[in-house]
Amino acid sequence: MKSALFVDFDNVYSGLRKLDQAIADRFARQPLEWMHWIISKLELPDHSPEGARRRVLVRRCYLNPQAYQRFRPSFNLAGFEIIDCPALTSEGKTSTDIHMVLDIIDLLQHETHYDEFIVFSADADFTPVLRKLRRWDRRTTVLAIGFPSAAYRASADLLIDQDEFVRKALGFKDEDELSTPEPVPPSNSAAPDAKALSAAARLLVEQAVEEASSAVPMAKLAAQILDKIDGIDASTWAGYGSFRGLVESWSLGPLRSTTAAGGVIYDPRRHTLPTSTTSVTPKVLDKDVGGVVELIRQEVTRSATPVPCSRLASLITSQFGAIAADWNGKGTFRKFIEALELDPLQFDWSMAGGVVQDPTRTSSMPRNGSASSGWMEYEDILPVATQIHEVSGVPLLRPQDYRALFSIIEQDVRSHPFELKETGKRVRDGLREGGFGGSRLDVNWILRGLLMRGHVFGNGQDDAAALGMKTANNVRSLCLREQMILDKATETAIARWFGTGQVGAHLRQ
Repeated sequence: MKSALFVDFDNVYSGLRKLDQAIADRFARQPLEWMHWIISKLELPDHSPEGARRRVLVRRCYLNPQAYQRFRPSFNLAGFEIIDCPALTSEGKTSTDIHMVLDIIDLLQHETHYDEFIVFSADADFTPVLRKLRRWDRRTTVLAIGFPSAAYRASADLLIDQDEFVRKALGFKDEDELSTPEPVPPSNSAAPDAKALSAAARLLVEQAVEEASSAVPMAKLAAQILDKIDGIDASTWAGYGSFRGLVESWSLGPLRSTTAAGGVIYDPRRHTLPTSTTSVTPKVLDKDVGGVVELIRQEVTRSATPVPCSRLASLITSQFGAIAADWNGKGTFRKFIEALELDPLQFDWSMAGGVVQDPTRTSSMPRNGSASSGWMEYEDILPVATQIHEVSGVPLLRPQDYRALFSIIEQDVRSHPFELKETGKRVRDGLREGGFGGSRLDVNWILRGLLMRGHVFGNGQDDAAALGMKTANNVRSLCLREQMILDKATETAIARWFGTGQVGAHLRQ
């Protein structure tokens, strides 16, 4: 598949720099690395020819030489044609947009039929050209750092998730230093970075077994991996389907694994093999499966919003390790869940990782605007909050969850230097410990929103009230961009939702 790549360097670099300077610098100084990821590992957009492989025939980088001349050699080495777009105004406005649009249209009518146009920019001005490319039956792939508009996202055939790009293309993982080669995953279902995640998990297991005085239960090891290694999800296990599938992909050297005693990993040179070598009896498994069903029902009943399947998988892994090792013989979490009797619960697998809810309880159905007992005195603003969530993508957390979230952020940055990844983990943990709602993705959305609006943590303006105000203003800005009318009722809902106590504070911060 013939592809052409257009990089709005100023837009991408400045967006990444707001999140983390190190990430931005790696993007700017190592384009060869992320180009390799685009060519060899990035999925193809929908409706691409079966069996096609990407060939990036055109590589163009548009940058302001007055500000970013130092990065020119790196892009030269990566085979880019560099288009200088110096500032034309005192505010630093360049002609990048018009240059890119003209070049895209030029290649659209080129004698070489380019099948795919890849655009690195979050600028919504490119929406019309993406639509034009679609009308000409060309595939479009977009990387947008920050919060791209809904129209921009919908106009692309493939939207590269910024977290995926940072993790996989730029290589920012917990185990960034690991380079131990691993076997090829057993099927094409494994994620592109499964080898790196598998290597990190294997080293953790080897260290835990080495330090243990007896055989280590698989359930305990699985829980440690989920807690310490970002990128591994209990519902997929980096594409290997189950923890046991992941373990079986390793070459553990002297270590051994067995299904005895619910599954353990041990070193035969130091550990005694568990005395029971028989498989768990069907009676015990039936009892455990019943416990899993009860656990799922309790979690759904306890939650005022749909429950992420990733949370269920983590809970099952920690409490029913023998089942979670290979999902009771079903191989994958989804197949295991679909074999359970869970009526009337409903699973929606279209969302990332899947969610589950009880349609008979209005409190677990916030998307349709029904009143939720979890919102208590804020039930009247739930319909507006739901609409704002659908328009802007802001997490649909309860007002009390947001108050707790901002307070935990304030406390955390007083005690630790801000770092997006680690701060996000601690804040997420703080919400869980306090019994409040909010996933890691929700926390990251808020933190990124603050960073993208120019907030600098550690400068003495990290009190919960200020963070709430800036988040509310970020949401207002996103709503206006999506042409949502901010009338008095909407302004009141936003103020109460984020606990700002003010109405109409349009973009003051």
